[in-house]
Amino acid sequence: MGDAEDGVRPKKTVFVTVGTTCFDALVRAVDTREVQQELSARGYTHLVIQMGRGTYTPQKSDGEDGSLVVDYFTFSSSIADYLRSASLVISHAGSGSIFETLRLGKPLIVVVNEDLMDNHQSELAEELAERKHLYCARPQTLYKTIADMDLESLLPYVPGDATPVAKLINRFLGVLDD
Repeated sequence: MGDAEDGVRPKKTVFVTVGTTCFDALVRAVDTREVQQELSARGYTHLVIQMGRGTYTPQKSDGEDGSLVVDYFTFSSSIADYLRSASLVISHAGSGSIFETLRLGKPLIVVVNEDLMDNHQSELAEELAERKHLYCARPQTLYKTIADMDLESLLPYVPGDATPVAKLINRFLGVLDD
C-alpha cells in the first residue's frame, strides 16, 4: 500500500473548509510546516484550503520538493465536489459541513473556532467525537490530533429516521397519515 508501482504516490487530498466565516486560526494551523509534514508522512499528497472571509493567505506549493501540493480559494458555489474527492476533511464546526461530510462517509477532523461567542457548535462536534464519528480539535491541537488519529477507529454516521416522530406530531395535530 502507499506508493504506486511507477513510484508515484497515489493522489490523496485533504480538503479544509472554514465555511462562509473568517477562521484564520484554522487556516494558519494547516499552513504550518509541522501539520503539512505530518499529513505528507501519512500519505496525503494535496491540501486544498477553502479560506472563506479570512485575511490570512496560506502559502501555495507545487509539491516539487516532495512536499504537499497546496492550493486555496475563498468561496465556491458548492464544495460538494471537493468533499467527494477528499481523502480527509478538516472542517470548521458548522453543522452543515459536519453532516454533509459524514453523509459522504469521509474521515473528518472538526476544528472548533474558540473565538465565536456562545459556541454551541463545539457541543455538536464534541458529542459526535465522543460517539467516534469524527475527531475534534482546536487550532492549537490540530497537529497532535492528526499525529494521533486512527481513521480505522471512526464509526460510520447513520442518520436517524425521523418518521416515527413526524407521525406522532401529525397524530397530535390531528393530521391523517398517508
